[in-house]
This record gives sequence, structure tokens and C-alpha cells, in this order.
Amino acid sequence: MPSITLEPENQQQLAQRMKDDVWVVACLCAAWCDVCTNYRPGFDELASQHPDKLFVWIDIEDRADLVGDFDVENFPTLLIQRGDDVVFYGTTMPDHRIAHRLVTSHAEKSASERKTQTQSSAEYKEWQLERNLRQALTQA
Repeated sequence: MPSITLEPENQQQLAQRMKDDVWVVACLCAAWCDVCTNYRPGFDELASQHPDKLFVWIDIEDRADLVGDFDVENFPTLLIQRGDDVVFYGTTMPDHRIAHRLVTSHAEKSASERKTQTQSSAEYKEWQLERNLRQALTQA
């Protein structure tokens, strides 16, 4: 199953699917970005390898009204969260194998390990407040 592209028509449905026990892997890109265009097939392949997780493709310029002011320094940027625990937010190499390792390593952590991680630094604490995709979609 390929990733789901965030659109105004499916925003509420996606927010509802982001329950506490669901892993969400979002790729934040832009339509004009050739790197993003080339990365999408690999991201969709990754989604097929992890059918238990929700993979979302977000054009941050076209969907800024839905995701707010997510600060993206470069493309592709990945956001990985479970429930309201944002465990990763950052630019990655445009290689779906790297994303696979990131997703797998975070999914193997226990709930208590995730909670400890999300409070381990100022950056992680900021992610919980400013990069929570579930909250952004619910509030949009």
C-alpha cells in the first residue's frame, strides 16, 4: 500500500487514524523539489514494507494551511511519531533504506524508552509542542 497524500479532503480521516498505538511516518516535501519527486517511489515502497504503520506524504507549501509552520530546513524531512510522541523530525538522505532503519529502530523501543527520549533534550521537547502532526491536523 503506498503512502497517503495529505489533502484537505482526507485531513480529518488521517487525524482519526493517528491513534495512540499507530506509528505515523510523514515525509515533508515540496512539489517543485526534484529530490522529493525521485524519493517518492522509495517512500511508497517503504510504506508497503510496513503495512502496520501510517505513511503520509505532505507537500508543505500546498498544505501549509493544514500542517502550520513546520520548519523544514531541507528535503526530504521525515517526521516519525506514535500517538503524541514525536520521536524523529529531521532531514534525511533521500534513500528509503535509511528511512527504513530509522522507522525500525524507533518502533523497537518500548513506550517508556520513547517517553524518556521525547523529554531528553530541548530539541525533543520542542518537537512535542511544535511538530506533532496529529495535533496539527486536529487543530487545522
